[in-house]
Amino acid sequence: MRRARIAGLATYVPPRVLTNADLEKLVETSDEWILQRTGIRERHIVDSGMATSDMAKEAALGAIRQAGITPGDVGFIVVGTTTPDTIFPRTACLLQDKIGATRCWGFDLGAACSGFTYALTVGMQMVGSGAHEHALVVGADTMSSIIDYRDRTTCILFGDGAGAVVVSAAADGDPAIIDFAHEIDGSGGPALCMPAGGSRMPASHETVDNRMHYVKQDGQAVFRFAVRKTEEISRRLLERNGLQPSDVDLFVSHQANRRIITAAAERLGLPEAKVIINLEKYGNTTGATIPLALADAVASGRLRRGDLVLLASVGAGFTVGAVLLRWGF
Repeated sequence: MRRARIAGLATYVPPRVLTNADLEKLVETSDEWILQRTGIRERHIVDSGMATSDMAKEAALGAIRQAGITPGDVGFIVVGTTTPDTIFPRTACLLQDKIGATRCWGFDLGAACSGFTYALTVGMQMVGSGAHEHALVVGADTMSSIIDYRDRTTCILFGDGAGAVVVSAAADGDPAIIDFAHEIDGSGGPALCMPAGGSRMPASHETVDNRMHYVKQDGQAVFRFAVRKTEEISRRLLERNGLQPSDVDLFVSHQANRRIITAAAERLGLPEAKVIINLEKYGNTTGATIPLALADAVASGRLRRGDLVLLASVGAGFTVGAVLLRWGF
């Protein structure tokens, strides 16, 4: 296996902002209540007619430009998403056409909030195997399309957005992706799910009337699992590579809830200066949270070439993932 690196990064969020004050008009909640429990102040929401592939296009083209390649150089596309434009065709196919990547293949990957870490691992393997010189890895979700804005326990959490990276072959001496660790635990599936719309419970008048095509969550169960597993998967990956948490320059966790991130970081012994939290601006954008956080870290000067970066995620399924890398630019 040859080494692979992140060669380009770009993100996109729709311009419309939904603030906590706006949510106060929709459900029984308050800015103070939301901030205290989640750390979120606002989130970006698509206008009618915009879908996941539209946001993914903007992020993808930006990442391709930054990597110094063209869409025709992309050999493989993987899109981590929970909210595809349609069940079929898949979003990767729509994205391929929209960006003019005429010489590639690809698919969607469904791992909920772990979508980006899982997709990054697939892209790394495609490049590492020698199958392709450049892979486009996208995490994008239009969560507003599956959120019940009558349910204050979920509607305060989620926003829309997209992030993309180009994974390319690394030259000798270049910073590169080092390793990954992933696991799933299907016994936790009922704690975070969308009950209807699949083959077990196809859409019907009854499922629509009962509002079963929206995200349902057992918040306490998800919180406990996420804190425990974020720490466990991070330690396992570091130990396998002979590293300690103190060696990490930046910890980039999936941005679901400030309390989850800070609790996991404290368990790992990571100081606040090594942890990025930006969910106050975006909410939980599911597949897009980690690239959005990486982009903010680069823009603020907190992430530089050669830094050791630990990505970690927990999502519905349950899915758990972590990726260890040296930042490439």
